[in-house]
Amino acid sequence: MLRFHFTPEDLIKVRVATEPHALWEIAASLHRLQTREGRWAYAPWFHDACGSLRRAGLDRAVKTFLVPLFPRASYFPDFLTPPEGTQGLDAGLKAVLATPYEQVMGEVGTLDRGVGAPAWARRLAERDMREQLVDTLRAYHRAVIAPHEEHIQERLHAERARHAHTLFHAGTEGMLSGLGPTIHWRAPVLEIDPYPDHRDVHLDGRGLLLIPSHFCWHTPIALADSGLPPVLLYALHHLPARRSPTGSPSLSGLLGPTRAAILRASATGSTTTEAARRAGVTPTTASHHTAVLRDAGLITSHRHANTVLHTLTPLGAALLRTGPGGER
Repeated sequence: MLRFHFTPEDLIKVRVATEPHALWEIAASLHRLQTREGRWAYAPWFHDACGSLRRAGLDRAVKTFLVPLFPRASYFPDFLTPPEGTQGLDAGLKAVLATPYEQVMGEVGTLDRGVGAPAWARRLAERDMREQLVDTLRAYHRAVIAPHEEHIQERLHAERARHAHTLFHAGTEGMLSGLGPTIHWRAPVLEIDPYPDHRDVHLDGRGLLLIPSHFCWHTPIALADSGLPPVLLYALHHLPARRSPTGSPSLSGLLGPTRAAILRASATGSTTTEAARRAGVTPTTASHHTAVLRDAGLITSHRHANTVLHTLTPLGAALLRTGPGGER
């Protein structure tokens, strides 16, 4: 079990990442390649990724260079997922290059003692070897993650809208209570169970950065070194992929007043009941219209407990910016 111990100050310092953390997504996606667990949720990506890696000539590098550093085990080095990754891939890779020699050696040693590390891993303390690692990580990201960035951004936007909605109605503790089935808020402690090892992290006023992850599956992940800025990577909820039915409505058919009102409500995230109130219709009618908007690819819907939250897709946001009524 992993436990984060909060002080009152920590509760006001809980943050949610505004962008996907490129290096955490690399790490979690490499874990997806190493197991069939949750494969149904990633089947299209897995098929595309394997083909992309072969075409890019990266399949061997992934197997012999990246997977040994990112094993699907209880530990992999913290320096591979630096905090700067929330600022984008370039910032994260720059931080990997700048990791102090002592930290690299210490974490590679921990990897070796825990699950075993290849003999060449200690050379990561040298600049040239780390430059080779950074080049490989960049190529891997370009091949298997960059093509899906819009979808990942869409899901992260929906998650942030869900959190904003929960914060408004139930505060920080309500948000912490709804992070996932293995994450439990028992004030003043956030418990993750099951977890590969038993650890207590005392935040002591540092707060906690929550990082929603597309490729994380089921079990959240935290940094091993409790002295580093505390983060918790947790899985976004997955639904089976849906395809729009043949003959789904054209965009022009979606610009009636009721659907336009629901689309506007979805810009900041809204439940079916809230969308109904905004459009002046019953929840049953609103549910019908959200289904049409969803099938047209304009909104996405995520269920949490007994609530369904609707948010815009990039296409829906573009329509809202340029569509009838002069939405900007």
